[in-house]
Amino acid sequence: MTHQNAEHSSRFGTGSEAGTDVPDANDNRRQVLYWRLLARLFDHEEQPALESASLAVVEDIGLPSALLDPGVSVGSVVQRHPELAPEFDGLMTPAPEEDGDRDRAAEVRRAALASKVLLNVFASGSGTVTAEQLARWQSDAEWFERALGCRPGELRGGRGSAGRAGAGGGVSPTGTGVGGPAPDLSRLIPAIGPELGSIEAGLVKRMHLREVLADPALAARLTPSMSLIEQLLRDKDNLSGVALANAKALIRRYVDEVTEVLRTQVEKSTVGELDRSVPPKRVFRNLDIDRTIWKNLTNWSPEEERLYVDRLYYRHTSRKTTPQRLIVVVDQSGSMVDSMVNCTILASIFAGLPKVDVHLIAYDTQALDLTPWAHDPFETLLRTKLGGGTDGTVAMALAQPKIAEPRNTVVVWISDFYEWRHQELFDSMAAVHRSGAKFIPVGSVTSSGRGSVNPWFRERFKDLGAPVISGHIKKLVHELKTFLT
Repeated sequence: MTHQNAEHSSRFGTGSEAGTDVPDANDNRRQVLYWRLLARLFDHEEQPALESASLAVVEDIGLPSALLDPGVSVGSVVQRHPELAPEFDGLMTPAPEEDGDRDRAAEVRRAALASKVLLNVFASGSGTVTAEQLARWQSDAEWFERALGCRPGELRGGRGSAGRAGAGGGVSPTGTGVGGPAPDLSRLIPAIGPELGSIEAGLVKRMHLREVLADPALAARLTPSMSLIEQLLRDKDNLSGVALANAKALIRRYVDEVTEVLRTQVEKSTVGELDRSVPPKRVFRNLDIDRTIWKNLTNWSPEEERLYVDRLYYRHTSRKTTPQRLIVVVDQSGSMVDSMVNCTILASIFAGLPKVDVHLIAYDTQALDLTPWAHDPFETLLRTKLGGGTDGTVAMALAQPKIAEPRNTVVVWISDFYEWRHQELFDSMAAVHRSGAKFIPVGSVTSSGRGSVNPWFRERFKDLGAPVISGHIKKLVHELKTFLT
């Protein structure tokens, strides 16, 4: 250890010489780490005193100095020091309360690890971003999500939205202020998800994406995410050759990953009532052993200790399903990209269910009937044209003729409802609702739950008895399963 670090070690009290001052020394250590974090988040220039003091703290508690280097990813640190990996999981979730004194030494260790994750994620720098830098940030964001007790990718929407966030994104590194107990950001998760998506979107915009896509080696480093898919969908008409092929491959990877997650959610309970009018299939897997024994107990022979079975009983497995028509209308304007992607995938899943007739309409100032491709979200997304204004009346003109049997029809309308001809559109929506069709207005269909809705429409939908669903995509899945089963 250098002479300078030795001085810091003495100042922060690392050995028996510290005596009863150890708790205060550990509080000081934690404050040094947090002040250094704040300084680096809001000012890219290093503060020599804080850097040297933090280095002394990290070395004193036996952690690698690479934790202080923002140029080294969390994954690289864990690769060199695999024993640290379990410490990052749930790092920023509330610690269980224990009787007795706080373990201040453990809090310092957690502060050092938390500072590493927060700095790497929220100090996103400036200037052009390379594919390698984006991949490194995405990896660090996954470690941050794990630290919050979430699955990697869960908060950013997708695998388990606008404007670039400023350094730090308004997120405090600790739930109780600098110098408080261990960091706890779990209560801020609803706000952190959109913030991460915003930072990632900013990084994608700063990347020369077309050049990256033209190079298969660079394109292979990209990890598909909602921010990246949005940019690819916006730019797809300007791509060709190798760049277009790589873009399509990334879109398909993302679609397949999200589809797998959503299909699991849909299939968990997408079943109807048992149809007892259909005789059970007489196969071994349907044999009801308990009922068979019970019904044949009168044939028990005490002398032989044997049960004679006159009749076998089988379980009913056929389900009653009523043919249903699902009409999904989704706003494809610039503010609804996340919803467009998620709802396109969701529509394809329901299109694969028996006796569900799915129709898909996308609109901005013009409407496009995507029903022929509703079963294939990849092909559907390639036919969308994101951006532009919003005029829902053109979409309603396509949707209304599809409502042949209102009682067996559900219309899902996904938009922020900032419309040009709002009164005319609402009147037609109210007419659909009064016809007996199930009308579900949805303000956002994202993984983070972030989205805004025109308050004029929100109040009128509430008065109509069809309140707007806003939030997580799971809410829409639940509503659709309730109606379609």
